[in-house]
Amino acid sequence: MAPLKLTEGRPIKQIILFSLPLIGGSLFQQLYNFIDTLIVGRLIGVDAVAAIGAYYPLSFLIMGFVQGTCIGYSIPLSHSVGEENHAAIRQYLTNAVWLCLVLAVILTPLMVALTPTLLTALHTPNQILQLTIIFTAISFLGIPANILFNYSADALRSFGDAVHPLYFLIVSLVVNVILDLVFILVFHWGIAGAAIATVISEFIGGLLNLTVFPKFSLGLTRKDWAVNWARIKKMNLIGLPMGFEYSVSAIGAIVMQDAINLLGTSIIAAQSAAEKIRQLFTLPMESVGAAMATYQAQNFGAKQRGRMKRGIIDGVWIQVIYSAAAFIIINLAKTPLVTAIIGPGHPDIVREANYYIIIISCYFPVHGILMIFRNTLQGWGHSFYAIFSGMGELIGRTTAGWLSIAGLGFTAIAYANPLAWGLALAYCIFMVIRVFRRKNFLDD
Repeated sequence: MAPLKLTEGRPIKQIILFSLPLIGGSLFQQLYNFIDTLIVGRLIGVDAVAAIGAYYPLSFLIMGFVQGTCIGYSIPLSHSVGEENHAAIRQYLTNAVWLCLVLAVILTPLMVALTPTLLTALHTPNQILQLTIIFTAISFLGIPANILFNYSADALRSFGDAVHPLYFLIVSLVVNVILDLVFILVFHWGIAGAAIATVISEFIGGLLNLTVFPKFSLGLTRKDWAVNWARIKKMNLIGLPMGFEYSVSAIGAIVMQDAINLLGTSIIAAQSAAEKIRQLFTLPMESVGAAMATYQAQNFGAKQRGRMKRGIIDGVWIQVIYSAAAFIIINLAKTPLVTAIIGPGHPDIVREANYYIIIISCYFPVHGILMIFRNTLQGWGHSFYAIFSGMGELIGRTTAGWLSIAGLGFTAIAYANPLAWGLALAYCIFMVIRVFRRKNFLDD
């Protein structure tokens, strides 16, 4: 399948076609996460499921920063593709490589060293503390692989190629599941084996992504690999705010996890299982959002103002229709899905997880529409503004964490994400309208 040119054709058709591989990738990713949690829960135990759940906020903080930064580094590349500026395309691509290397060198040793301190500060229960430290430290050792996988896929999508990243994601996920079984059943590495499997599979997926770039006939020369400080500055002005936006939002998740940890291991396991299922259904919305960022970036570069506005409207409709379907399916399937993860014999955990799923699924449209407006801002290159949408999520999740400690318990935790999404959406809608109405909008 040839790369899509998002500056031509009906916006809704182009958005859907570009989204489909991203949605497929998200579904396979979450299917893997589900299978991975199922393998860990059945072969290692509920404590291991809780340990992975306790790691999630730190993953959201650091891996989210990596993911957001890599997406941001690809936005100027998308602008250049829309402008058909081949010199800029080569320079943005090569200078992003240098930035990714610096990111890996700084983050990897820092986060591995801080792992025990951070998990202790989060009041991770002693029952699962060592398991969580092992899983988290190994996952952070894999930061370079995560950067390679994310940026190579984002750069391919900037060219309109969302298909090859999907193919290679599927390959890496299959490898991951196989390695999970080998490392846990054959080598008896326990939760460490699950973390090692993920790192290896991400590295393989990143290497496979690199094999596609020669087809674009970029004609890279030694001169293109020279550090271009103007390009680096522009990528950092977009990429770092996007990374910090993810991290600011994650701080709220960390505060919330602290509150969850105080509620005990059973609640940690229930929320962890419910979140795995929730993510299985909401990541397609985030994939549509990622497609919107590339769509808006290419059309911004091509100065197609009308297509940009139409894309927002069409994107909202896509998210609303999907949210309605997801609400019905998740509520019909919640009990079997939770039981599959936790295993039989844990009725209290299943009940709490179902309660969480019922509440959060009512607010799927808010999450979906947020993905459209936030990624629109980012696609236009205004990622600094998007940081403040992360502040909205921080306020929402932090408030829920405090309310949980104050006496509302798990009910406050269940409403944390909807509250965070609502505050962030209100801000993003306001900013999109404000930026779009500027007279010099396309010259920003």
